[in-house]
Amino acid sequence: MSKKLYVRISIIIFCLSAFTKAQAQNLMNGKKIYETRCLVCHQADGGGVPHMNAPLDGSTNVVGNNIARLVKIIKEGYNERVALDGEMYSNAMTPNPDLKPADIADVLSYIRNSWSNKSSKITAAQVMQVSRKK
Repeated sequence: MSKKLYVRISIIIFCLSAFTKAQAQNLMNGKKIYETRCLVCHQADGGGVPHMNAPLDGSTNVVGNNIARLVKIIKEGYNERVALDGEMYSNAMTPNPDLKPADIADVLSYIRNSWSNKSSKITAAQVMQVSRKK
């Protein structure tokens, strides 16, 4: 193997490793936010509380593509009776206006990839784009 090719491969491996490490760090931050702000109502297993707090595990709203709605709910809270996946939920969710776009992205990425959820990660840029559209 030529020295140039070896250097290129080493750089690619380093970049991929740094990217993977950054993603893991983001998910760890998201888990920490979830545990301090969301767990009480949505539970450790993401199952929520029947007829009060909506489940996050397996919810079509969580794993769907309506990122703007998720960002808005986290930032502004939610105080309406809502039907999700055939069940009614009525407990208010408190707003989190102090969370930075990166924190919102991290907690949403954590939620969208925990329990049985396997969905795309959210970036701070996506959160900021939603915030600008207001």
